[in-house]
Amino acid sequence: MITTRIARLALPAALVLSLAGCEDPTKDKPKATISSAAPAAPQAAAPSGQAAAPSGQAEALPIDAAASTIGFVGSKVTGKHEGKFEKISGSITLAGGKAEGGKLSIEADTASVKSDAEKLDGHLKSADFFDVEKYPKATFTSTQIKAGGDNGATHTITGELDLHGVKKTISFPATITEGADAVSGNAEFVINRKDFGIVYPGKQDDLIRDDVLLKLSLKAPRKQG
Repeated sequence: MITTRIARLALPAALVLSLAGCEDPTKDKPKATISSAAPAAPQAAAPSGQAAAPSGQAEALPIDAAASTIGFVGSKVTGKHEGKFEKISGSITLAGGKAEGGKLSIEADTASVKSDAEKLDGHLKSADFFDVEKYPKATFTSTQIKAGGDNGATHTITGELDLHGVKKTISFPATITEGADAVSGNAEFVINRKDFGIVYPGKQDDLIRDDVLLKLSLKAPRKQG
């Protein structure tokens, strides 16, 4: 009888601990606006009688892969996993020394995916997830960078994300700093993996959430002299 009572008391406590340990990491994070990929809209013409604002000299800066990270956080009923791509490249192009009106291009080698669980790495490379043999690259190319963004972001970036063989136009807030020595950019936003054809559900008793948190931390040194 005493053992039964203890078990009954322990069950709610275990349930509370379980729920506390599987909180959705995408909660309270901005969700990217996602739509079908389309060509970039042409630049609007200046009103009659007004000259168009000069875009300024373009300054293309290669991303420092060693100082940059393209990561993600996925979760399921029982917990979460963090991962990143260890082989990345790209560039940030400024217009007149500013990110606004410039361009961001990034590329990740999907076979370089690395998670916080060694046994998971192989599964992430399989057809259930990134299917790296069929889709060896994931890329993003911006079509617009404008000033201002949600949740205190300095900019909003719009462009084409090519992931798992699916191309979508996405828009997300970012914080970009144009320093004298380097340009840095940081962004955390949510996408639905099923929008990009990654539909593996997980185990019946441990389902994987559809929303995934993407985490970008990019740095591009500026030439001195």
